[in-house]
Amino acid sequence: MSASDRILIRDLTAACVIGVFPKERERRQVVSIDLVLHVDCAPAARSDDLGDALDYKELKDRILAHVRASDYRLIEALAASVADLCLQDPRVARVEVTLDKPGALTDARSVAVRLERTR
Repeated sequence: MSASDRILIRDLTAACVIGVFPKERERRQVVSIDLVLHVDCAPAARSDDLGDALDYKELKDRILAHVRASDYRLIEALAASVADLCLQDPRVARVEVTLDKPGALTDARSVAVRLERTR
């Protein structure tokens, strides 16, 4: 794999139950997710065939279903679960997940966690 091969998914949004305090858990809150997927793009680039590529629409659909059904207290836990889901695809060697929770703190636009996981 080329060290520079990456697929980026930016500003993926979903509403979920997330938060520690009871008021936060009363209604779904929107989180935003950025992904950097380290994959070998060479086979797909050569063949121009989806069968040789990471199907990022299918991955996006799985992530959205997972996040929407989730019930985490911490954004760290939700981000780690998204990373684990990405690594289920054998083509993903490494993933970087940034999960952003707008409005989590007063006087701040958002709070985010960024983590990296490797197969």
